Amino acid sequence: MVSAEQVFLEFSVAKLRQYTARIRACLEQLDERQIWHRPSAASNSIANLCLHLAGNVRQWILHGIGGEPDVRRRDEEFAARGGAAKDELLGRLEDTVRQACELLESLPHARLLETTRPQNYDVTVLEAVYHVVEHFSGHTGQIIAATKAITGADLGFYRHLSGAAQPPPPPAGHEIP
Repeated sequence: MVSAEQVFLEFSVAKLRQYTARIRACLEQLDERQIWHRPSAASNSIANLCLHLAGNVRQWILHGIGGEPDVRRRDEEFAARGGAAKDELLGRLEDTVRQACELLESLPHARLLETTRPQNYDVTVLEAVYHVVEHFSGHTGQIIAATKAITGADLGFYRHLSGAAQPPPPPAGHEIP
């Protein structure tokens, strides 16, 4: 019998991989100038959001749950105005998510109720995972919306809801191994 803990962890991993694949699909449609563009001084670029997501996953999961050193420089994620190429940003994000997913796939279920302290918040491991997934979801939505605004294109993520019998398979190379 499958436990609630297993379902939670498997679903969390699946969502992180799905969101990362969607971010990849967005970045593949944009050039370097477009990913670093800020619509206003108060806005973040798509590239800033990619840096921010990698930093958040690293801090909350790899550090907070996995015990790796906390090397995050959060302010720099938002201050950056260039300097990292699209492939580098995507590689950094995908590698961080891959490591986090591997950690979550091997996480003993009993650890979900342990307390951890990422970013000076006392939370359970379950709460830390939940935070990362919902945080990742929100910024993925921002990246999708920005990509649609820049390209004017329907990205097709929900095309399967328009009468097709089965959802289309993800494009080759869009899943994180």
